Amino acid sequence: MLLAFGIAGLQAQGPRGGQTAQALFAALDTHKDGALTRPELESGFNSWFTAWDDTNSGTLTQSQIVAGISKLLPAPPAVKPGQANTFNPAGNSTPIPVSQAAVDAMMAALPTTPGAKPLRPRRVLVLAHTGAGGFVHASIPLAAKAVEELGNRGGLWTTTVSYDAADINTDNLKKYDAIFLDSTTACFLDDPNPAVTAARRAAFLSFVRGGKGIAGIHAATDAYHTDCLASEAAIKNGGPGRNLGALVLASRFVTAADKDKDETVSRQEWTALADDWFQKLDTGNTGKITRADFVAHFNSLLPPPDMRSLHLESKPVLQWPAFNKLIGGYFKFHWPDPQLITVKIDDPNSPLTAMFHGKEFEIHDETYTFEQDSFSRKNVHVLTSIDYGKMSAADKAKEVNPRTDGDYALSYIRREGKGRVFYEGHGHSDRVYAMTPMLEHIRAGIQYALGDLKADDSPSVK
Repeated sequence: MLLAFGIAGLQAQGPRGGQTAQALFAALDTHKDGALTRPELESGFNSWFTAWDDTNSGTLTQSQIVAGISKLLPAPPAVKPGQANTFNPAGNSTPIPVSQAAVDAMMAALPTTPGAKPLRPRRVLVLAHTGAGGFVHASIPLAAKAVEELGNRGGLWTTTVSYDAADINTDNLKKYDAIFLDSTTACFLDDPNPAVTAARRAAFLSFVRGGKGIAGIHAATDAYHTDCLASEAAIKNGGPGRNLGALVLASRFVTAADKDKDETVSRQEWTALADDWFQKLDTGNTGKITRADFVAHFNSLLPPPDMRSLHLESKPVLQWPAFNKLIGGYFKFHWPDPQLITVKIDDPNSPLTAMFHGKEFEIHDETYTFEQDSFSRKNVHVLTSIDYGKMSAADKAKEVNPRTDGDYALSYIRREGKGRVFYEGHGHSDRVYAMTPMLEHIRAGIQYALGDLKADDSPSVK
């Protein structure tokens, strides 16, 4: 079982600017000058090959790569009583860094068109906390800043950003009109004390069902579909965070390097992979790769893992079915950033899609798909979706067990009791927050959740 780590987190860019990428860069940067030259990168790969080929066969198997990578990756932090995010190897109890360039691009893209007039002063709580073993997206602080600035423009709402799940309680939530789930992953409201977990979940459901709103972006659907308790116990006991991460990463190395498909990697294939990395990263032809560029673009260097080679049970373990229904579905697979996706406008008459003017558009991002039985148009009102017919056969083939209905929703709204829910699946990459129409779409979704923007939210399939 993959536990609460999720394929999404383990194959994606690492927490706090890329913990995995940081560890690999440190191992490759033999000069310790914060930059990699081509000879330095190739030499590092070559030394790894020699060290990991313990049988002197001239090839590396996936298990040998797993063993080698395990020695490079950082171990989960020690558990301390009372420590925030005790079970989270990423540890996002405080804001993680965001580049000023990404903030500047977002600020420049903010809509100049007005939003809907608020019925009364509104307050939004951005929850930027991830659960035990959950992946901490590098875009979390940028999304939070975008929500704040969208609210500031025109006085639509005021924003509070929290990295603490304890803020989801009945008394505190009385202050707010909507909660924005900022790529919350794993079992993000849970606590080692079951009573605390139950209270937080009850407060969350009462909040929306009583007439308030939930807006979620990207990894808000990568939650509560894995075995939280088993994951927490494993992390608390010192594993399997590092080894499981190494297993997924090794699968990606093999998929990228094994050109002759013999399930091993020769030294020539390994060297070719290093050369490919350098060409992709040295976009300015400077002859050097900085640590920042390596970390920022690491995820684009490798394909998704081959699920079949991982030998992991893919059956979900639902920990909170009420949330899975509320948020509209749960994560199964994603095409890696920067996969090109054509976005189809399913409801061109909705005020939440008015900014797209009824026209399809292209986007490059990490695009989620939902487990077959978790998403249905009988449960949500679909706003946008993937134009699946425009995807190449090669791209479609990257997904193991694709949906039989070819229905890949990206954004939607729904009623939950007296309240409202909005979800947008894109938002992994910083570039999404530099797209004015996407910011307008997110703004409209939040205003729908607040109750300030009326829209048809009846299920798309009656």
